[in-house]
Amino acid sequence: MQIAYRAQDITEAHIVAGLLAANGIEAYVGGHYLQGAMGEIGAAGFSNVHVEDEDLYRARQLIAEYESTNHEYAATEDDDDRPDFYARWFLLVVAVVGLLLFNFY
Repeated sequence: MQIAYRAQDITEAHIVAGLLAANGIEAYVGGHYLQGAMGEIGAAGFSNVHVEDEDLYRARQLIAEYESTNHEYAATEDDDDRPDFYARWFLLVVAVVGLLLFNFY
């Protein structure tokens, strides 16, 4: 078996393995126990997708197609639906209310 793909996390590795399985290539995801050693933090770089030697070329072709179509969403400056947009406003409001309360007491 050879490594066909080095995923960022275990979820991405399973997505790629599912893509390969849907195209008739048996894939094995490795690195489950290595990620568990990092605790609850989302560790990256430990998950690999392995395929048989004879399936390596076809698997890498499918993965290249996956990577080329994977980046369809591009964030824009006026994208107000991002979670960090709301978090910033919330923190600003909390800071202002905290300053007001601090000045009154």
